[in-house]
Amino acid sequence: MKILFLGSSHFSKIVLEEMLNCNLNVCAVVTTPDKEMGRGHKVQANEVKLFAEEKGLQVFCTNKIKNDTEKIKKIDYDISVVASFGQILPKDFLEDRLCLNVHPSILPKYRGPSPIQNTILNGDKTTAVTIMKVGQRVDSGDIALQEEVRLLGDEYYCDLETKLALVGARLIAKAVNMLEDNALTFSPQNEREATYVKKFEKQDGLLDFSQTKEDLYNKTRALSETLGVYFFFKKQKIKVFKLLPNNQTLTEFQIANDKKHFLIGCKNGSVEILSLLSPSGKKQSGADFLNGFKPQGEFVDEVH
Repeated sequence: MKILFLGSSHFSKIVLEEMLNCNLNVCAVVTTPDKEMGRGHKVQANEVKLFAEEKGLQVFCTNKIKNDTEKIKKIDYDISVVASFGQILPKDFLEDRLCLNVHPSILPKYRGPSPIQNTILNGDKTTAVTIMKVGQRVDSGDIALQEEVRLLGDEYYCDLETKLALVGARLIAKAVNMLEDNALTFSPQNEREATYVKKFEKQDGLLDFSQTKEDLYNKTRALSETLGVYFFFKKQKIKVFKLLPNNQTLTEFQIANDKKHFLIGCKNGSVEILSLLSPSGKKQSGADFLNGFKPQGEFVDEVH
């Protein structure tokens, strides 16, 4: 069975790579065009395109798939698989041939663009990968397969993303085998249980030390590796890479300096800043940052 793959993110690339490892016949890839990236605004291809070209796959790039549907439909494929493509698929494309989606949540929970972040942010103990038929409304299609994934509670975004992408690719392989045997069935989602999650913005990464240590830990695990999390100290932005909950009781926003541990007080104790990016642009441990700034009983900024 010839598969047309649509994706444009790191999650997509992992799914695609594992699909090939599962010996699925991916005949072509649809992704987004090259774009300017980084401070130098250098035009670069996304990693899905780079990987697909490396594997000798046909690649079709489009900014708006609705404008290129007729061209894409001419590709010789039997079904399409979409994983984090980032574009709404037009009705005529979906009606032409079966399109399956790899979605990293236990649908109908966490429909939308940020299911993995919200799973971590909310401290969920379990999540899932869902294979569904793509419908016109976001992540609302009928479910074919779903596999539960338990969380350890200390996963950061990238680790969980990789884990779920690998599960998703293996589920797609199972779905394709069932489809070839005419054994793949679909069940509608329970609309009453549906929840939607938004795309996060940069301001969502601000650490609010009036929250609990658990909330601050979850936010850092969910957002630090993608969006970035941060606080302000003396009106300077401090980007945080990793932190841990701590039981030492401090006043909210208060800094404790014992020269070894960078602790900041919060609602129910404190958190230890393990690694950060200083205002100078240097990545360093929390302890090294303290030894440079030497705050004594000071507070991080509550509002910037």
